[in-house]
Amino acid sequence: MAQVSHHGEWTSGFCDCFSDCELCLITYFFPCITVGRIVKVADRGQSSFYQGCVIYTALQCMFGLGFLYSCCYRKTVRGMFSLPASPCNDFCAECCCPLCSITQTYRELKNRGMDPSKYLGDAPPPQVMQK
Repeated sequence: MAQVSHHGEWTSGFCDCFSDCELCLITYFFPCITVGRIVKVADRGQSSFYQGCVIYTALQCMFGLGFLYSCCYRKTVRGMFSLPASPCNDFCAECCCPLCSITQTYRELKNRGMDPSKYLGDAPPPQVMQK
């Protein structure tokens, strides 16, 4: 697990997908699960895991545009920790390599003590103090 860094720095690289093989496999076969978990935490409990899963799946299956939904949450997570849009902007990251982008976003929450897998039920995710 990566060390928690200060605001403005990612805790893991964009192409570090295989640093967590379980997450990588889940995201590869069922990206809706990973996105749903991110949504639950990034929305601070306002949206449920299931809502995130359903919206992502519907957009992906009907229009092939699930990446637009996950892009919004990548941007939200970046804002929570003042992270740079690197290696490229969120849209390009999600469009060109959604597996890398989604897993990096998930790892960021997990590495900063907000493990999305722990907040699937009714428990609200922790609040983030912003500067």
